[in-house]
Amino acid sequence: MSLLNPIFSLFTTLTLLLLTLTLTLSKEVAQTLEINPEIINPKLPNLKTSKKFEGSSNLVDLKYHMGPVLSSSPINVYIIWYGRWASKQQSIIKDFIHSISPSDNPKAKEVNTVSEWWKTVSLYTDQTGANVSRNILVAGEYSDHKYSQGTHLTRLSVQLVIANAVKTAPFPVDHKHGIYLILTAVDVTMQDYCRAVCGFHYFTFPSLVGYTLPYAWIGNSGKQCADVCAYPFAIPAYMAGSGLTALKPPNNDVGVDGMISIIGHELAELSSNPLINAWYAGEDPTAPTEIGDLCEGLYGTGGGGGYTGQVMRDREGKTYNLLGRNGRKFLVQWLWNPILKACVGPNAMD
Repeated sequence: MSLLNPIFSLFTTLTLLLLTLTLTLSKEVAQTLEINPEIINPKLPNLKTSKKFEGSSNLVDLKYHMGPVLSSSPINVYIIWYGRWASKQQSIIKDFIHSISPSDNPKAKEVNTVSEWWKTVSLYTDQTGANVSRNILVAGEYSDHKYSQGTHLTRLSVQLVIANAVKTAPFPVDHKHGIYLILTAVDVTMQDYCRAVCGFHYFTFPSLVGYTLPYAWIGNSGKQCADVCAYPFAIPAYMAGSGLTALKPPNNDVGVDGMISIIGHELAELSSNPLINAWYAGEDPTAPTEIGDLCEGLYGTGGGGGYTGQVMRDREGKTYNLLGRNGRKFLVQWLWNPILKACVGPNAMD
């Protein structure tokens, strides 16, 4: 639900299992295949003893709690750009969201695409058997460039940002098909940001907004805590000398490229658990472990314990694992598959 880089958060059972595997292996194997793109993993464990799917475990008890999922097509995303944003940054984020829907071209091959990644989310159903929609639309945008709630937000004041957008009518009230996405610029701080969260989702309170609306907040950490919220594009100082180096972001923007995976994480959880009463593990609905939390920090085969896993690197040295529209490349975490009971992604090598 709340997303913080796995280096600084408590490991879930999944991560503990993967870390145990890594520590018990006596010899690391570096894999550099002479193909284009290059497949890289800075510290790839021996895959001979790993299970087929990363983090596969019968110990994860993900349950359905009878609440709704976002099954209506399309899912409408309403973006609130809070603070000052460059148009280039906005384009990167919108291209990612547009890439979730399947291509209009029936002959297009979905290989390592964002749309193929979203197929995992579409496996989740409600009590009628309706699946999460595979189609997502940016249905509206609103620029709050005057910082209506100041440059420091809290979990309550961020709802007032949504209330302002709804009540002044740039956005409709879309509580059945909509997601409200608040994206804050580099100079905006948030309650618990960098310390406990990099992003979170919840629903608005009628007493503040007038309606119950699913929403998510994600901040640009580029100038605040990129080493926490934009890892692996920035490396914490305490890891100096560990042999790990920062990876080159696919769109040349550490803060925004770091946001992309968090946006994907929150959109996946919002769609499968919009009112915090659908799909999650754990007994406490105020602190659920959701389909993104279970795979936090995993981007490819062999990942876990702070290692990304096998990802791709192009000729310019940019690192990615998914392809999007308009020639975009993204690095996005894997998600929990309820059928395989494991973390999966389209770039899996096993």
